[in-house]
Amino acid sequence: MAWNAPEVTRFYEPSEGPERPMLEGLLEWHRATLLHKCAGLTGEQLALRAAPPSTLSLLGLVRHMADVERSWFRRRLRGEEIPPIHQRPDVADADFEDTNPARADRDLEILRREWEDVRAAAAEVSLDHTFRHPHREEWMSLRWVYLHMIEEYARHNGHADILRERIDGAKGE
Repeated sequence: MAWNAPEVTRFYEPSEGPERPMLEGLLEWHRATLLHKCAGLTGEQLALRAAPPSTLSLLGLVRHMADVERSWFRRRLRGEEIPPIHQRPDVADADFEDTNPARADRDLEILRREWEDVRAAAAEVSLDHTFRHPHREEWMSLRWVYLHMIEEYARHNGHADILRERIDGAKGE
């Protein structure tokens, strides 16, 4: 029997109250939405490049977001000296190029573990905490990181909507 991506339960974020729970809740909604778009699909379906010549696939998005999460929360915000997860200097866009259906379950688990690590990295940091972006040479706050990550997921979840509909016709939020 083939492996299928597990179902996911999504919870709505708070729509009133303090800023931080709203930001964290909306980010969690978008994280769960990406997994929701993958739910029930096989590794082969997740790795399907549904709009050639683009290398975009659901599995590529999962891998890409694991690297994005690590980069913003752990490498930049916390200054951890850890390598990217899927990026390789010899392969442009390795997170999209190196998808392997046989490793889909592993890639989804890597994303989930990275979420745990980035939640811990941000937990004790104030929204007003700033850090210097190494390439843009400007100061950024944790608040900005949350907003940026919400935007990043929203954009890629739009891609995931199209990819999923192309794969099996599934529609919805």
